[in-house]
Amino acid sequence: MTEHSPRAYDVMAEAIRLIGERREDQPSLDALAAEMGMSPAHFQKLFSQWVGVSPKRYLQYLTLDHARSLLRDRFTVLDTSFETGLSGPSRLHDLFLRWEAMSPGAYASGGAGLDIRWGWFDTPFGEALVMGTDRGICGIAFAAETGRDAAMADMTGRWPAARFCEAPAALAPLVGSAFGGTGGETRLCLIGAPFQLQVWEALLRIPSGHVTTYSEIARVIGRPKASRAVGSAVGRNPVSWLIPCHRALRKSGELGGYHWGLPVKRAMLAWEAARADAATDTDRSDTAPRPVALPSGTAA
Repeated sequence: MTEHSPRAYDVMAEAIRLIGERREDQPSLDALAAEMGMSPAHFQKLFSQWVGVSPKRYLQYLTLDHARSLLRDRFTVLDTSFETGLSGPSRLHDLFLRWEAMSPGAYASGGAGLDIRWGWFDTPFGEALVMGTDRGICGIAFAAETGRDAAMADMTGRWPAARFCEAPAALAPLVGSAFGGTGGETRLCLIGAPFQLQVWEALLRIPSGHVTTYSEIARVIGRPKASRAVGSAVGRNPVSWLIPCHRALRKSGELGGYHWGLPVKRAMLAWEAARADAATDTDRSDTAPRPVALPSGTAA
């Protein structure tokens, strides 16, 4: 099994789920490898190639202390993010994201006249319900903590007047670029109230591997006293992961809430931090002095 094989994707998604569920037990490398039906050495190598860090280090990223360190070291001031080269969103696998909003009237009508397709898909963060229109993905719900029925009720309840049709094949290309690293463009169709759209646009400015706070988002959108309302809008984000509401923390460094369960939020932050650190390590190695190859027979 190689790093890029479909089987590797399934194994690593399951490994990430297990590490998240058992983080308080601090599972050993041998125990995780046994669960995956692999030798410890092979599991360590494959996990490190796929996630960017070792299983042990990934486990460390799932703690509250890590969230606090992110807030200390990778806090993003949103209104300067574009000017400093942190124009968002930074995406795994060089994902290109394009979004457009439905009209306020479409939101107010509860999605009347909309045809929304849906399907269930495996992701690195557990099973996800993905919904989309002709314009792009309009909803992603993670069912690992809530269960399928609750996820479906939540999503369909947002646009009660829409027509829903199960059609996973039609959504597969967009889901593949969003989660599977197949490249290409992921299109979003955002359906929300004007204030919510403002908050979601601010979230899109937060680069992968960085975080911000609810109060910072409120300040950036010109509503500095609306932190509570911002928190509600963050929680109502219908396209989790792609609109990175998991990157919003409390001022204290605590994770705060997450609509699909805090274990999912921890896993997302850990995944992105691992990739960011791996990229930093690569950059350092790229700038390190390299030995000069001397012609044969030349004394050094």
